Amino acid sequence: MISIIVPTLNEEKVIEETLRRLQPLRKLGHEIIVSDGKSSDKTVELAKPFADRIVVDPEPEKKNIARGKNLGAAEARGDLLVFIDADVEIPDTEKFFRKLAEMFQSNQRLAALTVPIRVRPEAETFGDKIIFGLLNGLYVFSNNVLRVGNASGEFQAVRAAAFKNVRGYREDLVTGEDNDLFYRLSRIGRTLVETSLCVLHSGRRARATGWMKLLFQWIVSGVCVFIFGKSPFKKWRVVR
Repeated sequence: MISIIVPTLNEEKVIEETLRRLQPLRKLGHEIIVSDGKSSDKTVELAKPFADRIVVDPEPEKKNIARGKNLGAAEARGDLLVFIDADVEIPDTEKFFRKLAEMFQSNQRLAALTVPIRVRPEAETFGDKIIFGLLNGLYVFSNNVLRVGNASGEFQAVRAAAFKNVRGYREDLVTGEDNDLFYRLSRIGRTLVETSLCVLHSGRRARATGWMKLLFQWIVSGVCVFIFGKSPFKKWRVVR
């Protein structure tokens, strides 16, 4: 079984459509878990018909995306955990997940896998193409060539046993928890980027923040987490 975990906080604009696209997977015996940070909008209400379980953080004052993902994983029954952001779209969903399952079944050393990330074609700018092209190339080189785990958090597939082995996401990291998880997983198994697959997302953070500022934040966060083991930020702006 695959457990698809979607962390949410005030995602009423996108959650229904995201979960609707995943419904064929439930018919195949997989499960969908929504892990909510106590949204103040209609996120939970909209998600209920489309999720097997909804977990609401009992201590929302501690909320960050790492905690949300860990709470969802704690409720998961699958041997493969797939974490996706609430604005992510997976093209050809059933074919995508068949390929994903085959890769983990055929390679028992594989601890985690990610795929290239793109902005949806109708919203994609030239800057998006260039920057995500470079980022995707960086992740391929890091994981597939150097064997050093590194991945963005929009989509991460992790073997449940490996996730438990490294104790999940670090909840003390406001940013960089996604890259940190893959780095630790690469020390106990293989991490890969499967370039024949991809996922789409809204690109909303780059729109709200601006690419130059966002890239600077990502670089500073990545360096601080990798070298010093902690995030340079106390809070990470919520963008919806």
